[in-house]
Amino acid sequence: MTAGPREMQDASAVVLDAAARRTLIETVARRIIDHADELTALDQAIGDGDHGLNMKRGFESVLADLGAHAEKPLPDALKAIGMSLVMKIGGASGPLYGTLFMAFGKELPAEPSHGDVVRAATAAIAAVKARGKSDVGQKTMLDVLVPASEAFAGGKDPAAAAESAAEATIPMKAIRGRASFLGDRSIGHMDPGARSSALIIAAIVEALEQTV
Repeated sequence: MTAGPREMQDASAVVLDAAARRTLIETVARRIIDHADELTALDQAIGDGDHGLNMKRGFESVLADLGAHAEKPLPDALKAIGMSLVMKIGGASGPLYGTLFMAFGKELPAEPSHGDVVRAATAAIAAVKARGKSDVGQKTMLDVLVPASEAFAGGKDPAAAAESAAEATIPMKAIRGRASFLGDRSIGHMDPGARSSALIIAAIVEALEQTV
């Protein structure tokens, strides 16, 4: 069977076939590629301006291997995507997003229940925290990943939580990452990593709902 995030609340296990996995991967990749200019503009304000280009390059490499990724069991596909992102994105984002996908794939069973997804997300977020030596409240992707994960765990819409959380980074002062060098000048701008994380989460939710 296939199921979206809402259906996973009551399902004992969710099976995504190759077609559903293809839709999921392609939707996420194209969402980032389509928003590359927006991510670049955000990063030009408080970073080095390459977040959009780097993320686009990483997810173009994912699309290039879409068929191979889709044929793998979901955990293996996630790990392969993570490795591709590490190699292609570069900068700080490559290791962080690569870690997120690889750790999630490592912890996720092939036919996950809602509880399995919650546990895998918790482990993946912990891995990102360790990799980036950062935590919530420091104006990073974690400020979206954590509330979105908590929303999903509580049966709420993770995409809506992610969108609100990304907006909430605007008044924050950056403490980690390149933006932290700007100090108070980082206030008033959305964090690029928070925005790209929100885009990914929204794309995942939409793709899963399409496969119901």
